[in-house]
Amino acid sequence: MAKFHEKQRAIDLRQQGKSYGEIRAELDVSKSTLSVWLRAYPLSAARVGELRGDKKKIERYQQTRAAKRSRQLEEIFVQEKRRMLPLKVRDIEIGGLFLFWGEGAKTRMTTLSIANTDPSAIHAFIRWLKICYGIDAERVVFRLHLYADMHIDTEVMFWSRALGVSRIQFKKTYIKKSARQSLTYRNGFGHGTCNAILYDAALTKRVLMRLRVLKEYFGPVA
Repeated sequence: MAKFHEKQRAIDLRQQGKSYGEIRAELDVSKSTLSVWLRAYPLSAARVGELRGDKKKIERYQQTRAAKRSRQLEEIFVQEKRRMLPLKVRDIEIGGLFLFWGEGAKTRMTTLSIANTDPSAIHAFIRWLKICYGIDAERVVFRLHLYADMHIDTEVMFWSRALGVSRIQFKKTYIKKSARQSLTYRNGFGHGTCNAILYDAALTKRVLMRLRVLKEYFGPVA
């Protein structure tokens, strides 16, 4: 729990323009740990230019490392994209089943639904339904889980645009009593959780039985 607080404090200080050295002076955290925590929060060139001595050297070193890491990852991404694409319908179907296995609600026999904070995961679910089962996105309904200090209309607009669906498909939003700002670890909760729901008993039974096939195939050997 303490690490979560330290990480968020480090990010807050970074967003205030603090250098690695200045943050370490306040937090008892190693440089390597800070490097991981602050990877996505580089200082601006202007701010680095204001620093002096070792502080400037450390920031420039970290920026050089970050640039090298980014180039390496981009090269790997291009290689893997060539290897994996294009996906066939069977690939998408099985991938969607694994998505549902990990993120879906599997207790009801009449509805297919998944919940996630990442719009890409919800969009993948929608595309899976369309490509593999011919279900149009208009049949899917959505319900957001938000925190007390989040604005409902703003978040509905965000998810509507991110998913390419109509705002009228969003049903009553569930509001948690706690505030987003009170979270110990805030990363990943920027727009709440989106639940995507399809009411289709026949398809749900088919998907659950296909999931049973995968569980049997990948399950432990008796």
